[in-house]
Amino acid sequence: MHFRDVFRTLFEGGDAELRAIGEDPLECEIEIVAKPRGKHLQSISLMSGGERALTAIALLFAIYLVKPSPFCLLDEVDAPLDDANVERFLKMLQRFSERTQFVVITHNKVTMEAASLLYGVTMQELGVSKLVSVRFDTRATEASPAEAGELTTAAAR
Repeated sequence: MHFRDVFRTLFEGGDAELRAIGEDPLECEIEIVAKPRGKHLQSISLMSGGERALTAIALLFAIYLVKPSPFCLLDEVDAPLDDANVERFLKMLQRFSERTQFVVITHNKVTMEAASLLYGVTMQELGVSKLVSVRFDTRATEASPAEAGELTTAAAR
């Protein structure tokens, strides 16, 4: 139920479902069947990279509706998404950031712009990495990654 609702939100319509393949619910495989708006019902293996990524994100957030976690690390999940899908992904992150602190590793400028805190790693000298942080909240003067509930983005490499 949650998966279908989150999928519809991220895809702005469509339909999706999870199907158990096998008898034992603890050992069976799960098939993800999705129908983005304007397309036919299909297995996730037949979808584009961006559609697969957005479907996986929908599954992750559906799980969070059942069992929220105080912390989540996402590594370049926005890489295959186009700008419109990145915006929907960011809206979903904002919605869930009230209960969960997200650390998002990304190269996407739009995702970085949505963050309240950026950490970057730069190598000005060969073999010497330097951590750089920027806080976009002007009320605080020092960056603290331990503050719960904020959308945090780490720009790696």
